Amino acid sequence: MITYDTDPSRYAHWRLAFDGPVATLTLDIQEDRGILPGYKLKLNSYDLGVDMELHDAVQRIRFEHPEVKCVVITSGKARMFCSGANIYMLGLSTHAWKVNFCKFTNETRNGLEDTSEHSGLKFLAALNGATAGGGYEMALACDEIAMIDDRSTAVSLPEVPLLGVLPGTGGLTRLVDKRKMRRDLADVFCTTSEGVRAERALEWKLVDHIAKPQQFEELVKTRAAELAKQSDRPGGQGIALTPLKRNDDAKGYHYTHVDVGIDRDTRVATLTVSAPMGRQPDELEEILTQGARWWPLAMARELDDAILMLRTNDLDIGLWQIKTRGDLAAVLEADATLQKFKDNWFVRETIGMLRRALRRLDVSSRSMFAVLDEGSCFGGLFLELALAADRSFMLKLEDDFARAPKVALSEANFGLYPMNNGLSRIATRFADEAAPVAAARAAIGKTLEADQVAELGLVTFTPDDLDWDEELRIAFEERTALSPDALTGMEASLRFAGSETMDTRIFGRLTAWQNWIFNRPNAVGETGALKVYGTGAKAKFNWERV
Repeated sequence: MITYDTDPSRYAHWRLAFDGPVATLTLDIQEDRGILPGYKLKLNSYDLGVDMELHDAVQRIRFEHPEVKCVVITSGKARMFCSGANIYMLGLSTHAWKVNFCKFTNETRNGLEDTSEHSGLKFLAALNGATAGGGYEMALACDEIAMIDDRSTAVSLPEVPLLGVLPGTGGLTRLVDKRKMRRDLADVFCTTSEGVRAERALEWKLVDHIAKPQQFEELVKTRAAELAKQSDRPGGQGIALTPLKRNDDAKGYHYTHVDVGIDRDTRVATLTVSAPMGRQPDELEEILTQGARWWPLAMARELDDAILMLRTNDLDIGLWQIKTRGDLAAVLEADATLQKFKDNWFVRETIGMLRRALRRLDVSSRSMFAVLDEGSCFGGLFLELALAADRSFMLKLEDDFARAPKVALSEANFGLYPMNNGLSRIATRFADEAAPVAAARAAIGKTLEADQVAELGLVTFTPDDLDWDEELRIAFEERTALSPDALTGMEASLRFAGSETMDTRIFGRLTAWQNWIFNRPNAVGETGALKVYGTGAKAKFNWERV
């Protein structure tokens, strides 16, 4: 079983250092510490374990070090920044492992940009040596890129000419969408395996700053200071991210506020998220005192971990049933507290954690059905879970108002947790049409029963108690009988309506090219580029353009 738990005392590949408002993350790969056996992480290349540490390190900077305003990402290896994802690891991996690895890596890179946009934490890539493939894609996710001009260091995306695949973590998209590189120059760059050196890299917009070796350290220091000035992070006492409490057994993953039950016979996982219980803090000082125990953050961390555990370890569980339990009023009170103190750095970071966890749900390659049954509390923040689902079922109990499930909207549903397309889930649900979104917003403050929720278009079906069990059974059985590959493509195409963004293009293209190109013989066949890389043999391609 793969778990995502780590902390700085267990890092094998990253060093984290602090100097006032600047933190430095130094990549210094230990070749023999791959997450799986069978390959060495040479040339500062990475695998899933390396990215787990990066994800954890950035989380700790967000919460434990509010004084940090800029993060410098650099290398501890001489003349080598990062050569990207380990090619031998990719060659040995199953298709599913490659896709999950690239998706988590994408989410980690996108998380840097999300934090820069919403939390003011800036990132500077200091390329102090050769930078290739995923190493350059990591740099592309930063706010600025500084490159050493030593006449030998180059940046490159060599996946097409060397491996017969494509950059897997947004490299092509960021070149033209983010860095505004000319398409013809990008074409040359992406088919030149040896890459581009400093002066041309600057001219072509591949990097922002270059300096000779003698001046490079001072350049990095100056740019980090300038980026730090753009940040509004306040400093002060940080919040320690204590270890998650998770119990794993044959039936699933069990946390304090989140529970995952797995039925392997039906291939369905039931993900149940619980509302806060007991008195919750309503003043900022008490919230800060609770720290990582504060329900919104504790629940967000558990939900995020549960999603990753399911995605990595339970590939044949194709349908996630999403449920909630607890007091609807308690969820709405938590919403109000988040809104009230959203300008505080800790609350802002907690909202960011919730936003990224919900986005991780959006891009998971699993069918999701929300079940609004007796005892549920789909309101405000929790309603986002139902809106993220592909379908939703709400129990209608016309003659028993007390037992009937209720739904309530809050301001949180209208932009606090935008999807990767920049829209709220309600706006996305209605393809950004104004009238149904306005009707939903007008219902804020009301407790809604099934017919009212259906009239607003916020659920898919509202069976009564006579038909409830049978309708769910049929829907679940029909869904799990369909092709997982077709469902992955369909869901990815339907979940993001409206105008595309750089994020949606990255994930949409990832779904398309990884589920196609990574399966093609030209890449993974016996004479494919990934298989013969490093053997001295030349790849043999089928020359048909399909």
